[in-house]
Amino acid sequence: MKLIILIISFSLLFAQENEMSVKDIIKAMDKNLNAKSRVLTSKMVVHGRRSSRTIESKNWVVGIDQAFTEYLSPPREAGTKMLKINDKLWTYSPQADRVIQISGHMLRQSVMGSDMSYNDMMEDRPLEEMYDAKLMGSAELNGRDHWVMVLEAKIKGLAYHKRKAWIDKEYLLPIKEELYAKSGKLLKTSTMTDVKKIQGRWFPSRFNFKDELKRNSKGTEWVIDDIQFDIHIPKSRFSKALLRK
Repeated sequence: MKLIILIISFSLLFAQENEMSVKDIIKAMDKNLNAKSRVLTSKMVVHGRRSSRTIESKNWVVGIDQAFTEYLSPPREAGTKMLKINDKLWTYSPQADRVIQISGHMLRQSVMGSDMSYNDMMEDRPLEEMYDAKLMGSAELNGRDHWVMVLEAKIKGLAYHKRKAWIDKEYLLPIKEELYAKSGKLLKTSTMTDVKKIQGRWFPSRFNFKDELKRNSKGTEWVIDDIQFDIHIPKSRFSKALLRK
């Protein structure tokens, strides 16, 4: 009798796991990673060949079209600001006292000498809107079960034409990704760690990025110290006039 109950239990678990279609998995990832709004403080640790730099910032984000970033430290970077409205991005440097629009090939440039580009910071749209996905199988990663999925661009102009993702079956997050150019060349790798339940969603507090085209790159860590989802942010926060204040 116990054996029959055990077999039924395993069957139910297996059926539950396979109930999720590729579309369901993508939707669940988007739900975890996106929000109506978020306010966060974080630090970016850029690892160089001889030393590392830590850059602290505060971000205000509404949906996928509005974002404002202010860099807080170190003193050399403090006061630098970035504003994203729809597909436009402006930066302000207090040293030069100039507002510059970042566009075209400039979006591929590194942010603060890190392994992250402006494109990485701009592409905040749901994965479902940008990619077609195929499930390639399952794999174990760090002792946890993951789906292995390949996502191919279905719209033009994306920074990465193809992504290979390892998606944690419980967290429903792309814990590891390989990001490719249209030519098939590996451009970047990324991982997520320190996943926690925050306001009802699984969310990582540490991201690691590595630019595979950078010689001797030791990668960049992005560590979220505090994040709040779905809180009111006034429209005035996303103003070009605020860049100089």
